[in-house]
Amino acid sequence: MNLGIFGGTFDPPHLGHIKLAHAARDQLKLDRVLWVVAGQSPLKLDRALSPAETRVEMAQAAIAGEPSFVLSRVDLDRPGPHYTVDTLKILTGETPGAELFFIMGEDSLRDLPRWRNPGEIIELARLAVCRRPGVSANLENLESIIPGLSDRIVWISFVPLEIASSDIQRQRRGGGAVESLLPAGVLEVIERAGLYL
Repeated sequence: MNLGIFGGTFDPPHLGHIKLAHAARDQLKLDRVLWVVAGQSPLKLDRALSPAETRVEMAQAAIAGEPSFVLSRVDLDRPGPHYTVDTLKILTGETPGAELFFIMGEDSLRDLPRWRNPGEIIELARLAVCRRPGVSANLENLESIIPGLSDRIVWISFVPLEIASSDIQRQRRGGGAVESLLPAGVLEVIERAGLYL
């Protein structure tokens, strides 16, 4: 089984997330894409998040009707801090024999040396990387820090939508319309929970 791991705060999940998950699933022939709703990332301690259960509800609304997309609470049902290497170890144990593909942007690839145990991350999963406009990861430099990295990267052909969760939050706070940026059902959760006001 080929299993995609798509982690994020999903605060909120938007159409860019859906498009990337579809591209990874289709191009890498993934049987399933696990949407891993993040706890508090050790690299993003400066960012206030919406409540975890609300983000779970938004993610579930976003992937409703997509049988190959499955919500995972692996980072929420254990104490933090949450490191990708630990998440991958747990998922490897839960899905013996599966090939894991960790879906990430080129900006995250560029920052990989800052992550905990990057060498072990690439042993546990291949990196499914989508290019980002204006971002260029220096593979030669990264390879010198994390030997074997290049052989573990697969590139996803993907034209990203110019959407960021932070922009959606800002637009909503300013009274702007955001429904065209969100999967069906997500706005309903946002309004019911009174988020981003």
